[in-house]
Amino acid sequence: MIKNLPKHKQLILFDGVCNLCNSSINYVIKYDKNDVFMLAPLQSEVGKSIIKKYNLDTSKTDSILLYSEEKGLKIKSSAALAIASRLGFPRSLLIAFYIVPPFIRNLVYNYIAKNRYKWYGKKDACMIPTPELKAKFLE
Repeated sequence: MIKNLPKHKQLILFDGVCNLCNSSINYVIKYDKNDVFMLAPLQSEVGKSIIKKYNLDTSKTDSILLYSEEKGLKIKSSAALAIASRLGFPRSLLIAFYIVPPFIRNLVYNYIAKNRYKWYGKKDACMIPTPELKAKFLE
């Protein structure tokens, strides 16, 4: 599906204009010691193609997605927990929240997502990766 995504990688799609999302992506970059993740804004061509493939309503799912060829698509709190589980100890302990039913986890997730621009602000355009980080991003 995604031509530039190696089979062993997972793709994090994030809201490229959201300050909270960008901070979260910087955190992932810092702790992705096993180089598991590649990144792309939801607003990119890759992001738009996955949104279209899975027929997602971006008014309901608009902040983070996790895609891999093998595992398909995870959204909202399931995506966030799956990402955290691959970032090493102690972040991997967050997988304990999988015992909480998704509808409850997503209530909290949706509340934060709904208010993220008000609380953290937003940019006018997607972040542009530095030359050192460019390899982690799909265009």
